[in-house]
Amino acid sequence: MDWLDRVAGLRRWTNNGVRAPHKPLLLLYALGSYQRDADGELRYSVVEEELKRLLVEYGPSHATTPAYPFHHLVSDGVWEVRTDRGPGSPGTGIGLLRSSGATGRLAAELRAALRREPALLGRMARVLLDAHFPSSLHEDLCEAVGLDLEEAGTEIARGAARRQRDRGMRELILTAYEFQCAFCGYDGALGASTVGLEAAHVRWWSHDGPDAVDNGLCLCSLHHKLFDKGVLGVGEGHRILVSQRFVGRSEASRQHVLTLAGRPVIGPQPGNPPVADRHREWHVREVFHGDFRRPGGQPAVAV
Repeated sequence: MDWLDRVAGLRRWTNNGVRAPHKPLLLLYALGSYQRDADGELRYSVVEEELKRLLVEYGPSHATTPAYPFHHLVSDGVWEVRTDRGPGSPGTGIGLLRSSGATGRLAAELRAALRREPALLGRMARVLLDAHFPSSLHEDLCEAVGLDLEEAGTEIARGAARRQRDRGMRELILTAYEFQCAFCGYDGALGASTVGLEAAHVRWWSHDGPDAVDNGLCLCSLHHKLFDKGVLGVGEGHRILVSQRFVGRSEASRQHVLTLAGRPVIGPQPGNPPVADRHREWHVREVFHGDFRRPGGQPAVAV
């Protein structure tokens, strides 16, 4: 059995580009748990709040519940659930999962495969990260689920089919935006090399976002991370959105984040297309969190 192909092919509800990272997040959490305690089980009533936090931070902005993947991941053959009455999930009802003493863990065949080939854990984690999340979030997400990829190993086996990125994407985007952050104008360099500038996908590459100038922004490292976390976005008229959910009390937070609200995006230079509306709207819908602030701090409904 090719476990990498099975993980890469997790069945997900899809509709017009809507993000549904419930199963990948639970499986990453389970891999982290297995790395710490190979024989341990995850009792739903105990881990529910941790899974909720993961879904809030790394999932879509619309409401969701960890009960959904806890039950449905069984159908993918990588997860098993048992209750006080024996093997099998009681369903997706939160009350049922709590009251039945439901516990979950990696499927027995997968646990056996991991014992035979410990490096498989790292390869599975990398497939999940690459397939569902931008690279700027990988380190934070691994820390959140307790995964140590250095210990696990991160080599990718050839079995899992992977879309190939355009290696020229970074140079195209940075050139189009004249080597400065489209949000704050930062343009740092060390000698002849730029430093702290990155090419950000607006519609994530992991969600069919193309390697194209109209799906990219040149952003400094800070604003790239905040953009992928849903703190920042791009609204109508290519003006910067700042989430009302973001809280920053320091002068640094005000200067580097809050005062961006309503500012026009810097660039791209003439002859290059700006961010396409379809990609901008996907990011606002699937990544940006909640309402956005008007200049001066007043909230507005994100569009």
